[in-house]
Parts: sequence; C-alpha cells; structure tokens
Amino acid sequence: MSEELLINVTPRETRIAVLENGVLQEVYIERASKRGLVGNVYKGKVVRVLPGMQAAFIDIGLERAAFLHESDIVAANQDNGNGKEGISQLLREGQEVLVQVIKDPLGTKGARLTTQLSIAARFLVFMPGIAHIGVSQKIVDEEERNRLRDGVRNVVGDNTDHGYIIRTVTEGCCEQALADDVRFLQRIWEAIQERQKEERGPVLIYEDLSLERRALRDFVGPEVEKIRIDSREGHAKAVKFAEKFIPVVAPRIEHYPGERPIFDLYGVEDEIQKALSKKVQLKSGGYLVVDQTEAMTTIDVNTGAFVGHRNLEETIFKTNLEAAQSIARQLRLRNLGGIIILDFIDMEAPEHRTQVMQALQRALQRDHAKSHICEVSSLGLVEMTRKRTRESLEHILCESCPTCDGRGSLKTPETVCYEVFREITREARQFEAQRFMVLASQDVVDVMLEDESSSVAELEAFIGKPIKFQVEVMYTQEQFDVVPM
Repeated sequence: MSEELLINVTPRETRIAVLENGVLQEVYIERASKRGLVGNVYKGKVVRVLPGMQAAFIDIGLERAAFLHESDIVAANQDNGNGKEGISQLLREGQEVLVQVIKDPLGTKGARLTTQLSIAARFLVFMPGIAHIGVSQKIVDEEERNRLRDGVRNVVGDNTDHGYIIRTVTEGCCEQALADDVRFLQRIWEAIQERQKEERGPVLIYEDLSLERRALRDFVGPEVEKIRIDSREGHAKAVKFAEKFIPVVAPRIEHYPGERPIFDLYGVEDEIQKALSKKVQLKSGGYLVVDQTEAMTTIDVNTGAFVGHRNLEETIFKTNLEAAQSIARQLRLRNLGGIIILDFIDMEAPEHRTQVMQALQRALQRDHAKSHICEVSSLGLVEMTRKRTRESLEHILCESCPTCDGRGSLKTPETVCYEVFREITREARQFEAQRFMVLASQDVVDVMLEDESSSVAELEAFIGKPIKFQVEVMYTQEQFDVVPM
C-alpha cells in the first residue's frame, strides 16, 4: 500500500489530500479565518459550575463557552468524592485554569476541554504533571517497547514530574531523535509556563502547528512515498520544518510546478464534489445513500439494477462486500463521526454476514480515527461509532440552505469564492484575455469585494489581468461563470 500526500496552499486556505494507491481517502481543510482549535492551550476563566452534570463552562475567549467535565480534570483523579459535590470542590466561578481543547466546537456545542495538557512532537507526546512513560499499543514487539522506554528515560533522567507517550512512528527510532523531541517539547512547555504567569484569562497561551506541518508530523509514515506541494513558498517552509524536526521526511517533499492545478491532476476536486452528494455509486451497479444528521449518520446499501435473478443471494453478498470497502472509505473521506448506522442488504447465509463484517473491520484498520463496531441488531442493522474531533467535510464546505429550511445544504459563499479563484487561474492559462468577468450571486460577489478583496488583488497581480464582478440576481449561491473578455 503506497501513500501520497498532496498539499494545495493558497494565502487563505490550505487543503491536504491523502491518496492510497492513487485513490483519495481523506481530505483536510484549514482556512486562515477558521483554524481548528484542537491542541490549543488557553488560560480560561470558570463562568459556571454545574454540580448536577459534574461539569463546568469555561470562557476561553470564543463565541461560546467551552465545556469541561469532571473526568477531564487532573485533580479529579485524586478526588475521593464521587458525589455531586465533586466538581464544586475542584472549581469555583471566576477561577482561572489552564486548559486544552480536545474537541472543536461542533454545531451548537462549545469546545470540549481537559486540564491534562498534551503537546505532540514527531515521536513523543509530552504530558506535564504525570511522571509516566507510556508506549503506543500499536508497537507490539516487547523488546522494542522496552528499548524505546529506556531511551526516553536515558534522555529525561529519573528526576522529572512529567511524562511522555511514545508514538507509533517511533518504532525503530534512534535515541538522538528522541533527545531532539524532548528538547523541542521542553522549550514549548517553558514558553507556555512563562505566558501563563504573564497573561490574564481568557487568553490563548499556545497554538498548535499549522495544517501542513501537522500533516508532516502526524501522517507521514514509511508507506508515504511523496509529499507534493504546489506552493514554492509552502514547499520551502515544509522542507525547513522537516529538516529541523523530521529529517527522514525531507527528501520525500517535492514542489509541484505544473500549470494544471494539483488537485485537478489527481482527480481530487471531482472526488470532493462527489463526497458532498448523498448517493455513492458502486462498481457493481449498486449504490450507497449517506444521510448525515445532528444525532447520527445512516448509510443504506442498495443493489441497484440486478443482472438476472438466478442467484440473488450471491449478488447481494458481493454488493455488501463492495459496500463494506466503500463505507470505510466514505467515513474517512467525509470525516463522519459519532453514531453511525449501516443498513446492509439482508443476507440469509450466516457465513456471508460474518464475511461482510470481517471485510468492514479490515477496511477500517487504516483509519486514523478510532471506531467500534457492535453486533448486528435485531433489525439487521450494524451499529458503530467513530471518534469525532473535527467537523465533517460537509459542515466545513457547506451551510444549511435558507430556501429549503435546512433540509439540504449549499456551499458557502466563501467556498464558491475559492472555486471562482481556481477557475480564473485555469482560464488564465488556457485563454488569451484582456480581463475576466465573474458573474455570480450577490452574496458571493460581496465576499470577493469585501472579505477577500486582498485575495482578488493578489490573484490579479499573479495572472497580470484585471478581474471585474457582476451580480446575477437569478443565480443561486453555488452558480457562477468566469468569462474571459
């Protein structure tokens, strides 16, 4: 299994595509105006303590107060009271507390917090206040586990109040690399402590790495053959970062200089569009229907048009096997999380049901997010959960449609705006034109002339042509035309 990372960098947006054997498996999107919060450390202020829920709301400077449960408070581990007074003994209104985001705000829910900080580097995760060295369960060789644990102990010594978790990618790593990680993490921790003393809450104390640097740190294992970046400046920064912290990765980072957009070249744009659709076609002629709601996601498997009825059970079995592979990919590609209900086509043979479940479990093994599959319910449904720490692809790219009162979704004006920019770049390379005229809805034009005016100016300078805008009142929010003049 060979992997490749494609990184598309623009001033306001970074997108990363993870390909396995040339097929898109995951998409990560980060916009400058809406960077994810997971991993960020804040000095927050307690605004409300809820003894009945054993939780508190913490103001960390966001639009909505964040949520901190008693089980996520380090001191709770030493607390003897498991009654309703527990949270009240740990926190009080107005108290300042150092917290870290473990879940981004999702829908109407605020961010989820913990007081147990963890700061990740390439090979190690630093855990201040916990004198313990742990090893990832995915490193199964006991001799290697002991070697790595001893290596970290040799670097940090015995007199430390802090702990480390040895990550899966550390397998086979030398002691010097561990020492580099420890020094890097200790510098970050010293900076956090210094800022904590100086600042009053609510305030951001430490911000996690940008998306492309996190990708180099977290996603690049031995199976990743290439990391291709379409920005010369982004490539230079990535190489510099890799040479300093992940030297083994640096030779695999390439700059993509081609005129054709990198996501177009690999068919990623088309796959993203398909991932926003409810219907997913299977090669056999069957299809999936994916319905994402606030409470759960349901995935229904259908056979489509049968090729004869002589062996219906075999047709159903093969469709379900193909659907199991496709479902695992769709969960990763759309980043679907929470409760997921799978409605496979009913199979009479018990061995067929067993093989389909085994195929699903195998297909999920390459997923970075943890998942748990329950037994088939009495209704013949497969119930599963998948860990969710960030918004789904649809929630990032789309918004509830005001016309249909939330029954469907539309791409946001911001998303359409970036599509317009990419289309202008394509046409500038294909056509000789004096200028370009963009026809779009009022909301999209407003975004380009106000929020993205600097981006428009940069694009004009890049293509060497002026760009004009015209509002078309009959256009929907997703409609636009780019006309070379």
